[in-house]
Amino acid sequence: MQAPVLVLKDSLKRESGTKVHHANIQASKAVADIIRTTLGPRSMLKMLLDASGGIVVTNDGNAILRELDLAHPAAKSMIELSRTQDEEVGDGTTSVIVLAGEMLHVAEAFIDKNYHPTVICRAYNKALEDAIAVLDKIAMSVDVNDRSYMLGLVKSSIGTKFTSQFGDLIADLAIDATTTVGVDIGQGLREVDIKKYIKVEKVPGGQLGDSKVLRGVMFNKDVVAPGKMRRKIVNPRIILLDCPLEYKKGENQTNAELVKEEDWAVLLRMEEEYIENLCMQILKFKPDLVITEKGLSDLACHYLSKAGVSAIRRLRKTDNNRIAKACGATIVNRPDELQESDVGTGAGLFEVKKIGDEFFAFIVDCQDPKACTVLLRGASKDLLNEVERNLQDAMSVARNIIKNPKLLPGGGATELTVSAMLKQKSSLIEGIEKWPYEAAAIAFEAIPRTLAQNCGVNVIRTMTALQGKHANGENAWIGIDGNTGAITDMKERKIWDAYNVKAQTFKTAIEAACMLLRIDDIVSGIKNKQAPGAGPGPSKPKVETEEDADNEQILPD
Repeated sequence: MQAPVLVLKDSLKRESGTKVHHANIQASKAVADIIRTTLGPRSMLKMLLDASGGIVVTNDGNAILRELDLAHPAAKSMIELSRTQDEEVGDGTTSVIVLAGEMLHVAEAFIDKNYHPTVICRAYNKALEDAIAVLDKIAMSVDVNDRSYMLGLVKSSIGTKFTSQFGDLIADLAIDATTTVGVDIGQGLREVDIKKYIKVEKVPGGQLGDSKVLRGVMFNKDVVAPGKMRRKIVNPRIILLDCPLEYKKGENQTNAELVKEEDWAVLLRMEEEYIENLCMQILKFKPDLVITEKGLSDLACHYLSKAGVSAIRRLRKTDNNRIAKACGATIVNRPDELQESDVGTGAGLFEVKKIGDEFFAFIVDCQDPKACTVLLRGASKDLLNEVERNLQDAMSVARNIIKNPKLLPGGGATELTVSAMLKQKSSLIEGIEKWPYEAAAIAFEAIPRTLAQNCGVNVIRTMTALQGKHANGENAWIGIDGNTGAITDMKERKIWDAYNVKAQTFKTAIEAACMLLRIDDIVSGIKNKQAPGAGPGPSKPKVETEEDADNEQILPD
């Protein structure tokens, strides 16, 4: 008998085989269970305490999972899913997790029967291809300019959210904002950049009904010299700068010895002239409003206010970009390079208003703004944060439709149709892959089932009725009305989903399920390699108890 050979260090833990599969599936199911109740219009809210003691109250799948701190590696990759979904299409963050969890759950039975994971994955991928084909078949095109359609769509996205009680308000805001910033990039495509050109300003106070989309931008700044500069300018000529209007300090300290007293005056005069030149170069273009991202000295301020020009300094770069887009100006880096074409004349009104206890500058009534600000008012900070999250989702949905104007039925109808079609197709598949394929078909029913659970109706009865309706792939538009739990036609109820949200959800969920299934070994306890010469990291400070008080070591002097 040979002595056992140690390959792995003692500190390493290694799990392999089915044990890992079960652990991964359990972890993923746990994550799915956390946010299962937040799917659909009757969804519950989750309250999360973050590290700094702040409270987040939300039912946005992504926002919840972002705050969770998980230990299990498989669960962490589930969280990544909802983040991807949020970045790609902005909606369906909850469904993607529920679907992935269900896909793994149905795979568990096959792993018990010693199916090889690659077989299951192959079947899943086949199911995914067929599912996308079904989506293409039942999708209907929509006219982006038909506002009532767009409203129905965005409303069904945020109908599941907290703000659904404010009805059309958020939907209107979202559609206005996204149609404003849409840019045609040719070939009939439109690009909508939500992150860059739509700013959401949350101002506590007032009521939600006061929220609006500005035809232009607003930012939290006042003019430099409030008494001397105009706070309201109609049809302003705007110049945007990216350079300081103050005297440059030298790089390194220099000592200048002055022999004559007059030289001192000359030095000061040179500084003043430098600034005066800068201002004169700007004033040549007769602007009414000068905005710079950097500093603006008192002297420059004096020259500008003498010419009747309002100035705003130290603006955020992102805000500056938005103003440029809104009024048609170009951001200039050096005053000597100014041209007439750089002056923005697209704005109808510049004014500074006091909202609550802060001053906000508005540049509004633009002719053809390509950037806008959504002004949200509301009673409390938590409320505003939640409304902002919902608005983000709503805007993403509007953006998706503008990009790819195809619709699918909501309310679980799509998933049921896909499921029914896949069940039919599964009989044509030969060999061992047939069973996992069929299981994937059944897994799609997780979404309508969860919707039914959250409405509090009899789940089994509802699901059987729905499956009967969908059995041979017809009436694709029959689904669950999430508010009442009744089985209705989604076309009449105007419950729709965007095509690319659904497609992305299916793809992400199935691919993630395949990835987790193919893990068969987890090795944990790998030490970080320390750089040579680095001592052991800072150990935790020892907490002294009464017992150690006696045997204190006395430090040598």
